[in-house]
Amino acid sequence: MSQQYRLQEAKGDAVCFVPGSPLFSVLMEPASFCYPRLTFLRSPYGQFGASAGSSQDLAPWPQRLVQQRWSRPVDESPPAAMSRNGYFFEESGYLKCDTDDAKEEAANEELFDGVNSTIVSADSIRFFVNVNLEGAPSATAESEGAGCVLLHTSRKYLKLKNFEEEVRAQRDLDGFLARASIILDETATSLDDVLREMLKHFAEDPENMEPSCNFEKIMNTLFTDSGTPREGNGTLDGSESPGMNAQSYPAHLKFHLLSDTIQGVTATVTGVQYQQSWLCIICTIKSLQRRHVCISRLERPQNWGENSCEVRFVILVLAPPKMKSTKTATEVGRTFATMFSDITFRQKLLETKTEEEFKEALVHQRHLLTVANQRPSGRKDGHTSHGSKQLKLHDFLSIGKGISDDIARRFPVYALDFTDGIIGNNKAIGKYITTMIFLYFACLLPAIAFGSLNDENTRGAIDVRKTIFGQCIGGLLYALFSGQPLVVLLTTAPLALYINVIQGICDDYNLDFSAFYAWIGLWNSFFLVIYSLFNVSLLMKLFKRSTEEIIALFISITFVLDAIKGIVKVFKKYYHNDPTVDGKSRADAIPGLGINTSFLMNSSMNENQTCTQDGHYGRETAVLSLMLMLGTLWLGHTLYQFKKSPYLHARVREILSDCALPISVLTFSVVGSFIFNEIEMSKFNYNASDSLFVLAPVQSLSIGSVMSAMGLGFLLSMLFFIEQNIVASLTNAPENRLVKGTAYHWDLLLVALINTGLSVFGLPWIHAAFPHSPMHVRALAYVEERVESGHIYETIVSVKETRLTSLMANFLVGLSLLLLPLPLQWIPKPVLFGLFLYIALTSIDGNQLFERVALLLKEQTAYPPTHYIRRVPQRKIHYFTGLQVLQLLILCGFGMSPLPYMKMIFPLIMIGMIPIRYNLLPRIIEAKYLDAMDAEY
Repeated sequence: MSQQYRLQEAKGDAVCFVPGSPLFSVLMEPASFCYPRLTFLRSPYGQFGASAGSSQDLAPWPQRLVQQRWSRPVDESPPAAMSRNGYFFEESGYLKCDTDDAKEEAANEELFDGVNSTIVSADSIRFFVNVNLEGAPSATAESEGAGCVLLHTSRKYLKLKNFEEEVRAQRDLDGFLARASIILDETATSLDDVLREMLKHFAEDPENMEPSCNFEKIMNTLFTDSGTPREGNGTLDGSESPGMNAQSYPAHLKFHLLSDTIQGVTATVTGVQYQQSWLCIICTIKSLQRRHVCISRLERPQNWGENSCEVRFVILVLAPPKMKSTKTATEVGRTFATMFSDITFRQKLLETKTEEEFKEALVHQRHLLTVANQRPSGRKDGHTSHGSKQLKLHDFLSIGKGISDDIARRFPVYALDFTDGIIGNNKAIGKYITTMIFLYFACLLPAIAFGSLNDENTRGAIDVRKTIFGQCIGGLLYALFSGQPLVVLLTTAPLALYINVIQGICDDYNLDFSAFYAWIGLWNSFFLVIYSLFNVSLLMKLFKRSTEEIIALFISITFVLDAIKGIVKVFKKYYHNDPTVDGKSRADAIPGLGINTSFLMNSSMNENQTCTQDGHYGRETAVLSLMLMLGTLWLGHTLYQFKKSPYLHARVREILSDCALPISVLTFSVVGSFIFNEIEMSKFNYNASDSLFVLAPVQSLSIGSVMSAMGLGFLLSMLFFIEQNIVASLTNAPENRLVKGTAYHWDLLLVALINTGLSVFGLPWIHAAFPHSPMHVRALAYVEERVESGHIYETIVSVKETRLTSLMANFLVGLSLLLLPLPLQWIPKPVLFGLFLYIALTSIDGNQLFERVALLLKEQTAYPPTHYIRRVPQRKIHYFTGLQVLQLLILCGFGMSPLPYMKMIFPLIMIGMIPIRYNLLPRIIEAKYLDAMDAEY
């Protein structure tokens, strides 16, 4: 059945066939169809469709097509890889676009600039069919799948580059303009020839010389068949298929496709539309020494296959593999792809006549993109604690407004704080149990440590028993009535400092400690109530992220230094047999702002047990203490990171990670107290107090003493105000993805009321603790690992916001009073050292200041693709980091001073960091860079 079908008309590269012909009547509804560049390879029925405008014997083609296609409805899309007798059809080969005659005949218009990769039945359809044949078919070949290869395709979305914020966008274009490689009106028609001309242009340009580079190897690397051994000698009959290399072929036809490209797409209700007039090709070459970019403008639009039917511009980006994350081939390609995604800009490039005009168009487009991305003045960092509006005077004169807003925000979800994770589909009972156990140990052990410290400093007025009881009462009240129950209240090292100073003042002026302590606490609560009523917490908006992280890192450093000082004193006493270690003055009682390490000495041990006759008994104690401290740190941190390992089941790994702290403490407590029970270890002091509820004799002080207590109470209130709000801000940070809202003013008022009762009964004060509060959030969070530019980072997906974990943990802390003195005294003090090191190490996880300090020790290729790496020049990043470190050293100088009274004013040093950030730093670093580094993302 040989039948001839004449061509009705020809339009450029498109061939229109007579409606109703067998070839198309079986495919679509009868209509006039445009068929761009119909190219068929070898066929058992002869060569046909070799070029547009030719008339070939098409009779056998419909017959073979009908046999394999018409078991499906007419309007159903073909399968992705239909194969019968050597014919392969791609599902994505059918593309939709407008074929309006006016557009079709207009010069320099991008007819295929918005093509939809879906099949529709319409009167006007353009499509591309890719048919790969390998020779005469056979039944054996069909059954065995001979000639089949696997093609791995990976797609991902890239954000358009922000020319106003990302500094590399400007620098990429500047680097290109400095040694521009531009080809205008390229006459080559095949993709291979165009790329060869671009590589040849590289080779001939003296400014882009790469002496050790083989451009033929680069050419091969650009395609998917790179590295495939060329076996056999196959040839192509008829015109060369787009993108195919016609020089030599293996026994079966290889898939000669581009490996890595960037194209512009637009999501519509009918599918994804591709911008078909430009193509960005990126490639990483090991032998290159620097990055190269070449832009080629083709003389005529070229059809190179699916989603590239009308290509006028080709951007080729080559880069070496060892590059900074913002300088990779993908990032450079993203810069130029963002520019070429504008159709108006592409039309301007078509009108340019010379390279200089082409460059001017690039510079003008950069200016337009920079202006378009500029945002209104104001906060750009996305990080605010209480809202983003500017502060005004009437915000502070609206008495109680902040408290009422907090209650209105949190009260509607109050019941959910008890039911979330317990009732419903998304139960998290297991996570609640592990978090409760972690929080119990995280609250109990510091209470024991600071209680023992206060016991020594106050000569038993505030002891371990009172500290644990105060922690229980204050923690329960805060967990029940706070606006943000994920914040953890504890007595902290700065509070131990104040208590020690108060005891010294009482000794110097013959004052009753309980009464003077109570009045200072009452004045502190009074000022906190004033702060909450007049919405003073709004001032925390002035604390930028960088300032908060300086304070957070300062607290972590105090934990580390105190643990080190403690173990050093253990060695002095037991290893070097220094008898002067115990003879210390009160000024030495707090060597730093943190924990008084001397209380971790073996004060309960008799002095005659320090050494045995051979003189090495104390050395064994010192060495074992060091092992217990480091062992607690090692085991705790190893289990904390165990969730990232491939061992055991995911749920088991998560449980071990959440219970890292209690497991490590219990393990090495057993090691120190039972396995090595013949070696005497230092334990905390315990002196049972007569009663927990003894009212302080506040009426016994004179008016002058009460007024002097007001001054100390004001300084203490500044510490409470800063610590409470900064810890709450770090807890409510946007990256934690909390959804129930904040309550800064109400929580500050609640802390004031709680500490009023604690002051009257002589119990230690408590406020929000770092890093326990962020660690509490982390324990309740669902975390995912993500990869960006080869860097693995963790991100919080959601957090179970509940009151149950804090309630149960503080309730168990209260029950621990029944465990005094034993078995709690079986916990050696070196284990507490390891606990503090563990807390310090885990608290720096995610601290941006610490990460930027670590950048100084890394090569640029290892820099993570963070927001500040993209937006801020590297030198400015290091300047800013250095200035932060300088502020940190100043803060440490006051907070860790050997002079107790100097330590008391360190809250004022924290407040003094605000004018430094707003007035001094902008004179050194541009404000936009400061805002970028203070941003969350």
